[in-house]
Amino acid sequence: MLVYFFRHGIAQDRADPDCPPDPERALTEIGRKRTEAAALGLRCLDVEVQAIWTSPYLRARQTAEIARDVLIGGKTNLHVTGALEPHRDPEDLFVELGAAELDLVMVVGHAPQLDLALAYGVGASDAYLTRLKKAGAACVEWPGPRHEEGRLVWLMPPKVLRRLGGGDDPV
Repeated sequence: MLVYFFRHGIAQDRADPDCPPDPERALTEIGRKRTEAAALGLRCLDVEVQAIWTSPYLRARQTAEIARDVLIGGKTNLHVTGALEPHRDPEDLFVELGAAELDLVMVVGHAPQLDLALAYGVGASDAYLTRLKKAGAACVEWPGPRHEEGRLVWLMPPKVLRRLGGGDDPV
């Protein structure tokens, strides 16, 4: 199974007095533009997915919708899972992935949980392998629940994805 990790884009600032509770924080306009440019970069890398799983938090769902529209033309429903909420145990995600009959899945979530899940997927469960920036992505080839670790295939910072997706960095 290939698991694509995609961190949500730039969201409303928590310090803003008008900011809603954390689960309801939305992508900003620049967050949407940069996330779309990063998703276009993923398309240039020939990323194919059968399913997109997302945290229930608004900014992650919005990021997942953008990825779905860019990568597969909106042709699938998003799978919302609590296993991608911030501060969840990364093992929860891999238990769900192990039960799924998928070969190509994208997971959209938050730091630091997504970073910990990525590390868990390659057998470095007690350490950070990376700290994905907003709208950054990685790909892990995960052999499934009977194996201890997968293999990091690639890691892409958002700036590289945006350049792949269209050249100029939006705003």
